[in-house]
Amino acid sequence: MTKTVIVTDSSAYLPDEMAKQYGLHIVPLYVHFGEQTFRDVDLTSAAFYEKLREANSLPTTSQPSVGDFVELYRRLSQEAEGIVSIHISGGISGTVDSALTARQTLIAEATAAGKKPPAIHVIDSRYTSVALGLLITAAARAAAEGRAAEEVVQMVKGLIPRVLVVFVVDTLEYLHKGGRIGGAATLVGSVLQVKPVLYFNEGRIDVLEKVRTAHKAKHRLLEIMEERMGPGTTVHAAITHADAPAEAEKLRQQVVERFNCVEMFICDLSPAIATHVGPGTVGLAFYREEG
Repeated sequence: MTKTVIVTDSSAYLPDEMAKQYGLHIVPLYVHFGEQTFRDVDLTSAAFYEKLREANSLPTTSQPSVGDFVELYRRLSQEAEGIVSIHISGGISGTVDSALTARQTLIAEATAAGKKPPAIHVIDSRYTSVALGLLITAAARAAAEGRAAEEVVQMVKGLIPRVLVVFVVDTLEYLHKGGRIGGAATLVGSVLQVKPVLYFNEGRIDVLEKVRTAHKAKHRLLEIMEERMGPGTTVHAAITHADAPAEAEKLRQQVVERFNCVEMFICDLSPAIATHVGPGTVGLAFYREEG
């Protein structure tokens, strides 16, 4: 029996090869275009942005159902001693609530049947996308080393405050209409032509800085990393984008030139997240290697 397995949701949107490499189990979020519903893992980026351009109104999104988690947890509890389930911030999604309800459902079932309850640990990452991805890959490496679920949980919880993700959107309108704007709401409709650098503050989206142009805002992502980490530092890093591959690759090259990256990957934003930030978004997540 496997000691520990890692579960996450599709908002991390790691490439299939990475998910297979790390043995991850993915629970998908949903994207709704009118009457049509898609699991975001079933929508390619190209198909999503084409539908987004053609849509008369913005799509909506929804979290995985409790049943989605129950089905997966039930199967995995037969295959592993412990399950560590790490998810998109509860400040912007109800995914963690679905996971916790599923956990309680299975514990109640086992208790009623006089059986040992499954060891399921649910973690609110306080992030999404590649910041969540960095937590997942760290957890998966620990699990592959044979660490017990409790050890993996403590490692991830210790890592969460060390991660920083900063990102720039072309417009705040997507965040505003989707209700995920958090502390950035004060900038909507501002007469100032600002491009805010956004980040996650206690699990919600907030403004880190206000920059005058999109070019300067995107350059600030790299500068912020240098200020927080120090040039030449050994780091784990990841880049995400919404239909902006050239910008993402340019940023990747700049990061690897300035830092010793023991981990670096680029991911598209998942359709469920891109729905709320819009095309043109670019983000950078990182933390310092220790030991």
